[in-house]
This record gives sequence, structure tokens and C-alpha cells, in this order.
Amino acid sequence: MLYETAEHRKKGIQAILDVLDGPRSVILATHLNADGDGAGSQAAVSSWLRSQGIEAWIVNPTPFPPSFAWLLEDESWVLDPRDPDTARVCDQADLLLVLDTGEVPRIGRVNALVKHLPKAVVDHHPLGDQPFEGPDFRDTTAAAAGELLFDLIAATDGPWTRSVVEGLYVAILTDTGSFAFANSTPNAFRVMGQLVELGANAEAIHRRCYGSIPERKLRLVARCLRTLEVDEQGTTAWMVVPPEDFEAVGAELEDLEGLADYPRSIEGGEVAILFRTTDDGSTKISFRSNGKVDVNAVARSLGGGGHVRAAGALIPKPVSEVMPEAVAAVRSAVAALAPGERVVAVGD
Repeated sequence: MLYETAEHRKKGIQAILDVLDGPRSVILATHLNADGDGAGSQAAVSSWLRSQGIEAWIVNPTPFPPSFAWLLEDESWVLDPRDPDTARVCDQADLLLVLDTGEVPRIGRVNALVKHLPKAVVDHHPLGDQPFEGPDFRDTTAAAAGELLFDLIAATDGPWTRSVVEGLYVAILTDTGSFAFANSTPNAFRVMGQLVELGANAEAIHRRCYGSIPERKLRLVARCLRTLEVDEQGTTAWMVVPPEDFEAVGAELEDLEGLADYPRSIEGGEVAILFRTTDDGSTKISFRSNGKVDVNAVARSLGGGGHVRAAGALIPKPVSEVMPEAVAAVRSAVAALAPGERVVAVGD
């Protein structure tokens, strides 16, 4: 390969390889509501570990996204955390490997099943307040966890199975917004080039990720757009996912992916917010920034976190109570921008 792993990543790679030298059964977990990076990374790592004779089981706090199930080498490797058999598998495992998140609360109900296990992390998010302890491979300059895992797997020369190649490709493709976001670094492009050389079909994968969506999602988008609001400056926009509409169209959690991009696309906008009600009545907030506002800082002020341009928070209150506080926090962050930093909305 012409690609060379960055020097500053080699210590983290070795830390993960060392901790994997010995375990015969590994639990793979990622964050709540796994996205393309989390799911793609799990598909890739499960295949890679299994090819080396290590049992790898995917145990997530929320269901593995059906839209990414095609990446899995074997769907039977995905276990339901509510199943008693899953508890037995976790009891007998040797290691928990957490992908695409580094904070304990982000794996939700899975944490109770794996508290006894040694832990390791591969992640590209900023370090939070409740990190997992143990060996880690963290680098916030990576476009996705999948980019770091490419370096990890390249250090062992593969094997480059279909699930490894396509899983890592999807991880990077989706976390860069199909290379529309600022994390579309030269290194991310280099890794994607290597994955194409290894057999990734760019056109076919892009179509599966972006060119084919279920009718229910479009109907959900139409209903959510009715809730769209924009502040008087035109810099902050927000939408709500009405629970009754979510149920009426038969939507699934994976259908929420990308919804926040609609208010973010408003001309002159700085930050978009998406609110939805969870099963227990709490409010899940998704923040998306067009670049100038650090929504990770906003989310952390509300008990959440994430990236500079994409972050979230979960608050145990109804949307009606959470919305004013969240919108005010975003507007305050926008107002704090230097005069020359803010994009002036049409009509200002």
C-alpha cells in the first residue's frame, strides 16, 4: 500500500493490538442510535476479529440499524441486550471494545452487562466527562472512527473481507456527509482511495446509503417540516419530530438520520436543532452547526456532547420545557460570535 499511517497514531494502534492479544471473546458496543460510523465500524471489526479466531459479538443499547445490516458478515453476531442469552455471552467474554464513542453513558443499558469486563476504546470524539478507563486509540483529527480502524486493521495487513472494506467505507462516507463536511480531510480521502483499491464499489455503496430511502422517511420529513421555526435573525432554526407523526408513518429510529440537515440548509443559518421525544418522555436534542458555532460546547452546557459541528443531549424533560432553554443557548452562542464571523441572513 502507498498509504502510511500517521506517526502520532501508532501508539494508540499498538495499545489496541496489545489488548486484543489474548481475548477469545470480545463484545463490540457503540453509542445509542448507531449511525453509519458506529454500525460500519462494528461490521468491519466483527469480521476482522472473527477472521482471526476471536469471537466478536455486537451488543448495542438500541437495535442495529436495518439500513446498514447489509454490511454484516453474519447477522447472528448481533445480540439483543434484553435477551438472557446475551447476558451469558457477556459474562463469558474477555473484553469490551467500544467504537465511535468513549463515554460510559453513551452505551446505555449495555453498560450493566459489561461492567466486569476490561475495556478498550477506538474513538474520534473529544474526551468527555465520563470516559471509559482502559487502553484507547483516540484521535479527534480523524474524520470517523472508521478511519482509525482502517489504520488499526492495516497494521495487521487485514484480512480485507467484504465487511471490513465496505464497513469502513460507509463509516467514513456517512460521517463526512458524503464528503460535504469540514472533516473531509486529505487523509480521509487517502483512506477511501485505499478502500476502493481493496474492492469498495463507490457508486453502489453511495446509492445504498443515499440513493434509496423508505417511503416512510419521506412522509416523516414532510410532517416534521411543518414544525419548522426560524428566529428573527435567521441564524437559528429548529424542528420537532412529533411522536404521533413518527408513529403514524411507521417510522424507525434510523429514519431520523439527516433530519437536522433540513433546517441547517436555510440560507444565512448558523445552527439547526432537532427535538424528539424518547420512549420514556425525555427529550433528545440534535445540534448541527454550519461551522462558526461550537455546538459541542452548547450541548455540554445541557449535559450532552459530541463534535464541534454535530452534537446532542438527552434531557429528562418534555420538549415544551427543553426547547426554550436549548434555543436560548444556541442563540447566545451565535450572538457571541465576532461581528465579522456571522453570516448575514437575507433581509438583515
